[in-house]
Amino acid sequence: AYRLIGYENRILEARDFNDDRKDAGEIGAGHTVTALYEIVPPGAPIDLPAIDPLKYGRNSPGIASGSSELLTVKLRYKQPTGKKSTKLEISFEDSDSTLDAASEDLRFAVAVAGFGMLLRESEHAGSLRYADVLRLARSGLGPDVGSYRAEFLRLVEVARTLQ
Repeated sequence: AYRLIGYENRILEARDFNDDRKDAGEIGAGHTVTALYEIVPPGAPIDLPAIDPLKYGRNSPGIASGSSELLTVKLRYKQPTGKKSTKLEISFEDSDSTLDAASEDLRFAVAVAGFGMLLRESEHAGSLRYADVLRLARSGLGPDVGSYRAEFLRLVEVARTLQ
């Protein structure tokens, strides 16, 4: 199972994912977006919305035993002048990678998401602390054109002092 981080109060119902008549906050051609998902291990309790038949569920065809497949991402897209969407499914293998081995951009994005969870006092933040957010953000500073990432670090430091 999964949980899309930061969208606990989204307007689009899960059952409407495949409905082209519903507005889902489309992304325009040439734009990018980052979405972070928490992967829930098998057997952990979670409320699963019914969208499509489950690929990895207890009563689903699933994947071959011993497979290294970790997840399948499904997204829908339309051509710029199109009316009907096309569903794309991409499967990913378990790479045994750690967050420390991830790209600077991903580490920084995770820090931003974690900061949001701390500010909202999210039940999903677990044991995450401001020090963890700062460590991740610092490790993902990269070139920092415009110093936006450095400004984020300053905001986290201020928030930490208000606790």
